[in-house]
Amino acid sequence: MNIGIPKERRPFEYRVGLSPAGVEMLVQRGHTVFVEHEAGLGAGFSDQEFERAGAHLVYSPHEVFGRADLLLKVTRPMQDEIEWLNQGAALMGLLHLASTRQDRIDSLLANKITAIAYEQIRLADGSMPVLRALSQIGGLMAAQIAARLLQNNWGGKGILLGGVAGVPPAEIVIIGGGTSGTCAAIAFLGMGAHVTVLDKSMDALQRIHERFPQVVTMMSTRRNIDRACAFADVVVGAVLVPGERSPIVVPRETLKDMKQRSLVIDLSIDQGGSFETSRPTTHDHPTYIEEGIMHYCVPNVPGVVARTATHAFVNAAMPYIIEVADSGAAAAIESNPALAIAVNTHAGEMRNLQRWAAQEEE
Repeated sequence: MNIGIPKERRPFEYRVGLSPAGVEMLVQRGHTVFVEHEAGLGAGFSDQEFERAGAHLVYSPHEVFGRADLLLKVTRPMQDEIEWLNQGAALMGLLHLASTRQDRIDSLLANKITAIAYEQIRLADGSMPVLRALSQIGGLMAAQIAARLLQNNWGGKGILLGGVAGVPPAEIVIIGGGTSGTCAAIAFLGMGAHVTVLDKSMDALQRIHERFPQVVTMMSTRRNIDRACAFADVVVGAVLVPGERSPIVVPRETLKDMKQRSLVIDLSIDQGGSFETSRPTTHDHPTYIEEGIMHYCVPNVPGVVARTATHAFVNAAMPYIIEVADSGAAAAIESNPALAIAVNTHAGEMRNLQRWAAQEEE
């Protein structure tokens, strides 16, 4: 199979769809891999490393898209990139199509693209192996982002996360006790903050309580969210519904009762956001103020730790990439339920995708 690895064109996206090690594995299995010139530069992979792994370098995005029977991306393709794909080609990436514009979906359907979303690959036990790797990174990064944004020179309240003798630590509230929320709790605890986690699942709360007895756990009800946000210095939204828009769990009225100049970090923004006041931002302009509260709503948080993030998601996604490459997309999704549930478009039909009206131009 011909496999294409393009250079990501979205701002501040430094990851690449496959590492040289992944390329080598595919080439050894008889596949032909085309890598766009400097595709791996942001993640620290040179063209020479890809060539040594057996890849063929190409020097235009049109060529890498046009040669590919299977295209491996990080983020969902832009409109012109979809048009460059061959009809009937397969696409794998962190697509988050639930929050894209309808015309992108229409183009994928019209071109009969088989779009497989890494973030929706789900095993029989409910675990999501590829998403888990990136959720871990996003959760861990939340603490270092918060530490910086609480500083006065970033417009924050001037609070040290861990406090010092005689001065209490910052109050951190995390809504969502899944992988991202748990990793955020680990990182904030490591920096000495006081952490409260809310979740709808008693099993999730029990797991966190047993592992981290010092964390306060609460059921995620509207009343408890209001109470927790009222004393928080930082609120982290880590809510996920696979293949659907993230539910809004923090309405505007709740923010109005928060302490002024507090910080919210919406890790769910790539699926629409879990705060009513959330809207996507970028790494060069990551924050804005709404209701007196600083908002950080960058969709591709792991994109700026590109080398770590690329290795992490490739490690997790490689078995599925190999299966699609070896068997073909149609046969792979027919035989593997974990892949089948991650298919968003196939043969001109939409699957496993709850659409919602995108509010932001890409």
